[in-house]
Amino acid sequence: MALYVGREAEHDQLRQLLRKRTASLVICKGRRRIGKSTLITKFGTEVAHFLSFEGLAPRDGLTRGDQLATFAERLAVQTSLPKVALESWPQAFQLLSSTIAVKGWTVVLLDEISWMSIGDRDFAGHLKAAWDTYLSHHPRLIVVLCGSVSSWIDRNILASPAFMGRCSLIIALEPLALPACNAFWRGKKVSGVEKLKVLAVTGGVPRYLQEIDPSQTAEHNIQRLCFHPNGFLFQEAEQIFHDVFDRRADTYRRIVATLVDGSRTVSAIGAVLRNERGGSLSDALVELMSAGFISRDISFVPRTGKARPRAIRYRLSDNYLRFYLKYIAPRRSQIEKRLYQRAPLETLLAWDTIFGLQLENLVVQSLDALRTELQLDRVNVLNAGPYLQPATKRRPGCQIDLLLRTKHAVYVFEIKLRDHIDRAVIDDVKEKVKRLEGARALTVRTGLIFAGELDPRVEEDDYFDFIVPFERLLER
Repeated sequence: MALYVGREAEHDQLRQLLRKRTASLVICKGRRRIGKSTLITKFGTEVAHFLSFEGLAPRDGLTRGDQLATFAERLAVQTSLPKVALESWPQAFQLLSSTIAVKGWTVVLLDEISWMSIGDRDFAGHLKAAWDTYLSHHPRLIVVLCGSVSSWIDRNILASPAFMGRCSLIIALEPLALPACNAFWRGKKVSGVEKLKVLAVTGGVPRYLQEIDPSQTAEHNIQRLCFHPNGFLFQEAEQIFHDVFDRRADTYRRIVATLVDGSRTVSAIGAVLRNERGGSLSDALVELMSAGFISRDISFVPRTGKARPRAIRYRLSDNYLRFYLKYIAPRRSQIEKRLYQRAPLETLLAWDTIFGLQLENLVVQSLDALRTELQLDRVNVLNAGPYLQPATKRRPGCQIDLLLRTKHAVYVFEIKLRDHIDRAVIDDVKEKVKRLEGARALTVRTGLIFAGELDPRVEEDDYFDFIVPFERLLER
């Protein structure tokens, strides 16, 4: 059985629904391979009845009839009903409702809901009508709408007036935090740096971490998964873009590619793409965020927490996509000819720089573990994220890897990945604190989160309030 870790909070939220005396409609969305179906299926083992249906992936010629036929087949397999020819979704949902047991809880998973809707523009309306007319009348029923195309769910369910007030729970699954990722090495004695190399490629995506062979080195795992024509992560990105974005795949790939070497403003992205800043690009960025591939970082005034709209930047927060676009995509033809199976990873262009960006993503995605390490888990953190202070005539610019703000202090963190981290890191952070707006009126605490060998003088100088090795966040 595949390892299942790190979804305790979401699992508890689902269990809470079992205390209700009425039916519940649940939304579960998130990046492809993030574990949405696994979470709901695992929860389904805790109830008396579990029914699962999945839409067919987009392809040329796919019709509503194909989707209905698949639904009918799955319904027959999981119930005592014979397979029937379904002519419409209202008929399908009414038939589903007739199978719901009177005794015991039933969980119904409608997986890849956007695919299920292919060929029927009124699918969401039919689902809403079915919920209102008969599905919601089953007091021990939980219907979960699940999908990788989160923008479809946002547009047709969450933003639809028709579904207003009908959703009992919305779950947006994020990548696993570092402590949960650590479980995939199954207790093997492996260094934090070696684990970091793997996580720099996979991020906290459970399905990718399942492919790790803990007995092999990080380099061997990466070579096998990424630089072999049959490697799981060699083909994965193209499948993602096709399945999630369909005809817009090429456009969305180009947008993501502009963020490979660092975050950008929407204007800078538009300039690279030679597009005007407009609705189409903004809509695409929203959809990429909804799909879980990029994040929007909004800088704030350290003293007040007030947002700086002009400092909004978009960051490629998906480690796998960055690695793919930087190192796999440009070498596809050579990899297909098996020319990269034994190439040392360190020879890849800008390897150390990209690794640093990947480490920043992992830390930002594991803020709970960091807060626990800093003993801030019971302190209200008002703002947190990468920080950019634009330069003005009166104020120098400043960029901070991670800035946390509480009621009484700000925490300035440098995230460093190097073979050897020397004392110069102290001078770098001192300069950033000096430039930080309003720093003189604030309590400023500094921290270093690092992977690599730390010069003993960094600790001896006693400048940093917190020094956190990457390994410690894994162990949390």
